[in-house]
Amino acid sequence: MSEELRKVVAVRVSDISDIARMAASVMTLGQPMYIIRFKHDNKYIYGILAVFRDYYNYYGVPMFYYYVDEDNKYANAKYLLLKADESGERVEAAKGSRPGWVSIPVVELKEKPAFLPRFK
Repeated sequence: MSEELRKVVAVRVSDISDIARMAASVMTLGQPMYIIRFKHDNKYIYGILAVFRDYYNYYGVPMFYYYVDEDNKYANAKYLLLKADESGERVEAAKGSRPGWVSIPVVELKEKPAFLPRFK
């Protein structure tokens, strides 16, 4: 028997640093986390999958927080690096990790997963 896979709720954030901050907050709690990237309409989409728990009488609502890289500025990134200290917050794209930074891996997907909605 085949069951139709329901789409997730997609929420667009305004900056790549929002995605990096969300991923880093999960990682610093000891949970593995990564950012997925795929090309859609000649732009790269970066995002993380999460579950919004205890939503009324559902067990959880699947969420996809995403950022659209309009200029393909981060297209070669293997990691997003985040550093937050007394001078503020910095997010950088990199090909590797760096000491003193939270290194969030970027996983390149060949295509948009079917469970994600169409993007505008």
